[in-house]
Formats: sequence, C-alpha cells, structure tokens
Amino acid sequence: MAGALHDDEIPIDTELVRALVDRSMPQYADLPVRPLASSGSTNALFRLGKELLIRLPRQPGGSATIEKEAKWLPLLGPSLPVAVPEVVAVFAPDRGYPERWSVVRWIDGAHPDVVGPETPVDPRRGDLARYLAEVVRVLGTVEVPEKAVEDPGLRWYRGEPLATMDALTRENIERCRALGDFEFDLDAAEQVWDEAMRLPGVNEPGRPRWYHGDLAAENLLVRDGSLAAVLDFGGLSIGDPAVDLVVAWELLDPAAREVFRRRVGVDEVTWLRGRAWALSIAVMIWYYWTTMAARRASRVAVGRNVLADAGYRV
Repeated sequence: MAGALHDDEIPIDTELVRALVDRSMPQYADLPVRPLASSGSTNALFRLGKELLIRLPRQPGGSATIEKEAKWLPLLGPSLPVAVPEVVAVFAPDRGYPERWSVVRWIDGAHPDVVGPETPVDPRRGDLARYLAEVVRVLGTVEVPEKAVEDPGLRWYRGEPLATMDALTRENIERCRALGDFEFDLDAAEQVWDEAMRLPGVNEPGRPRWYHGDLAAENLLVRDGSLAAVLDFGGLSIGDPAVDLVVAWELLDPAAREVFRRRVGVDEVTWLRGRAWALSIAVMIWYYWTTMAARRASRVAVGRNVLADAGYRV
C-alpha cells in the first residue's frame, strides 16, 4: 500500500493498480507499473511504462477532483504558457477500489528547489519568477463561463475571503506549538496574522476568477532552469486568486519575488493577502509533520520567508 497519510486512507498498492490497468486498459497490460516516490497527499501516483501516469485518490470522495481536472483543463490548458497534464482517460471504481481514477501523459522535469531566507540570491530565479507570474496572470484573466460560476465543485475555501481562515489559522498555530521546538517563531507568525486581519477587504469576496489553489513546488516542473509544467489541477476553483501568490514565498528569493510581484501586477493589499495565505498554509503542516518530510521542510521555509519579509529576524 502507498504510504498512508490519512486516517481514512484507501488501501492502494501496486497489485491493485496492476489489476485496474489490466481490466480497464488491456492494451497496456505488458507495461510495468511502479509507484512514484513523490506521490502527493491527495493522490497516490504510479508510473505506467514511460509515457503515462496513474492518479488514484487517497481518500473517499476524491473522485470529484479527478473529474474536475478532466472537465476543465481542456478549457484552461491552451491558454497557459506552460504544459499541463493531458488527461488520457478517467475510469470508474473497480476491483474494490471505490473512487474514479485517471491516467495522464507523463511530463519530464524536476520539482524546483525551495528557497529559504539564507539561500543566496540567484539571478536565474528571475526567469522562474516571470514564468510563474505569467501563469498566475493568465489564470486570472481567462473568462469564467456561467456554467463554472454555477458549479459548486469549483468553490473551495482557498478562494474565500481571507478572514474566513482566521479561526483555523490560529488553531493551527496552537497545534504547531504543541509539537514542541517548532522551526520558526510562532509568536511572530501570530503577529503577522493579526496584522493581516486588519487589512482592508479581508471580509470581502472579490470578483470570481480562476485560480490553481495549490501552486507549490510539488505541483511544478522545471527543465533547464525554466518552468516546464504546472501539475495537479484538482484544486482548480473560482474565487479570489490571492492564494496563488503563495508560491512567491516558497520558490523565490527577495529579488525574484519582486520580479514576480511586478509581473503579476497586484496592489499592496492583495500582495499582503497572498503573504497571509502563505503563512496560513504553512502552519497547516502539523498534520504532515511526521509523514511528509519534504513538505515539512518546504512549509517551514515558507513560514520563515514570510517572517523575514515582514521584518522579523529568522
């Protein structure tokens, strides 16, 4: 079984995936199946041969994100300046596995490196910043059709007004305190969050626009120093796209972050809302503190970058 991350984890292993493929895609029965080391928290990932990737929801109800990606990526993908997953097929539950699962084309590349406050400035990150900014900018300008506005599956908490995260963020800060010697200053984090809750418009819904919802290193690929692909559109939704600014505090040093900010073209208040979203998501890491080492390191780096950006010593 792929490494369990949730209490309600659905058992998934190579034997199950092999059986699903042989039943649903008999033309690929001779291709090897192997788990991908970088499987995420939402889907277990398996390579099928050299050209295909299988994505299986880890928890009950995960079919919704699989179907969402297959439905809306054909609309959004052609507008984006980088590659996105090409959904080959979506299959129904089978062999005792209760969710729908998908097969997408494999995209070559590596996840970009996470940047911390001590990471030396690298001018080449400016190129990454420009590509990321273009992805965010284009997503926010693609027309939202009426059928998308009316689709409840395209509403997610990460597109709601920032103030809706207040209670949960404070609760998560306390959960991080309970871990003991946490890796960034949670008192300072709470002060940054207090300041964010005083920003204009934190209770106001913005004009509904497309946003990715999880624009992070885990869902990005680079090749030869350039952004090659944006992955996993299971969180794709419409709402306030400020959450997509979070990537600036994970992957960009201060100089590249400023390039990103200028290219996206957001105002000061929106930028600070994005920074607050970065902090809020960073303190969710208590949930994966012992199970996802790479995500833990990334979220700690994000938290420290936010504090440094806000003027705190880290």
